[in-house]
Amino acid sequence: MLFGKSWNPDGLHVYITGGSTGLGLSAALILARKGAHVSVVARNQDKLDKAVIAMEECRQNPNQLLAAYSFSLSDAAESAAALDAVCKPHGGRAPDAVFACAGSSKPMFFMDMTPQDMQEGMVNGYWVQAWTAMAAAKKMVREGTKGKIVLVSSTLGYMSFIGWASYSPAKHALRGLADTLQSEFMLYDIDIHIFFPPTMFTPGFDEENKTKPRIVREIEGTDDGSTADEAAMAMIHGVQRGYAHIAGNMITELFRASTRGTAPRHNVFLDTLYDMAASIIAPIWRMSVDKRVRAHRAEHNQYLHDSGFFS
Repeated sequence: MLFGKSWNPDGLHVYITGGSTGLGLSAALILARKGAHVSVVARNQDKLDKAVIAMEECRQNPNQLLAAYSFSLSDAAESAAALDAVCKPHGGRAPDAVFACAGSSKPMFFMDMTPQDMQEGMVNGYWVQAWTAMAAAKKMVREGTKGKIVLVSSTLGYMSFIGWASYSPAKHALRGLADTLQSEFMLYDIDIHIFFPPTMFTPGFDEENKTKPRIVREIEGTDDGSTADEAAMAMIHGVQRGYAHIAGNMITELFRASTRGTAPRHNVFLDTLYDMAASIIAPIWRMSVDKRVRAHRAEHNQYLHDSGFFS
């Protein structure tokens, strides 16, 4: 796969979840410009209507099918129904590629979380992608489609720190799913990719800032982040190159190389260099984070008292 012909989406049907905003919308526009038939799914119909207008502006030929559908993907039945809907205009055939970009996060202190927060973290961070991957994979196998499924994790799928207890576990779970399917789906000649973006400056980022503790923002301040367009370009480039794990920036590349386990290497020489660099940089970064967290103890203890946690 890695040394084969670069993937060309021109004329292919690409299904994108979470395609009305952020990473999913940016990917939809890029792929439309490359001549793909693009179907996007999200919940908000108004945003989907705007997404269709934006995709039409990227149309390369009059035969492209560019469409949007409103579905919730939080359970298996809805995810399967969404897949059926996007396949119908294509003769019911499975998509040639699926980009599972749907998801959201709600960073907060573990002490502030409710059981519902934890459950929603797994639904919004893992299941909305896992259900889509399952439905799409089964359809591809039944029809003999040699397609692609792209999952979206996060830099926090390689590591984690304060504030992400309802989000990071889901992103680690997606990595486990991708690594498993990368092996298993060799049986069907279906490629599995997983993208690990850094902080992305999207509407979702603005939403998560509503609950994000100050200490988390301070730690995040060391990450330059990326726009949705920059992240989408990195994701699609990685898919075209055939990478199993796709890092969104150099910091994430270092975490990828140092924690890749048995995932396929991109380049033996470069990955060795990245691994060596990470062995020096990662511990320094961790010590810096730990120092910030310890310095926050007194303020956090006062916050817990003021919020009534101990009463």
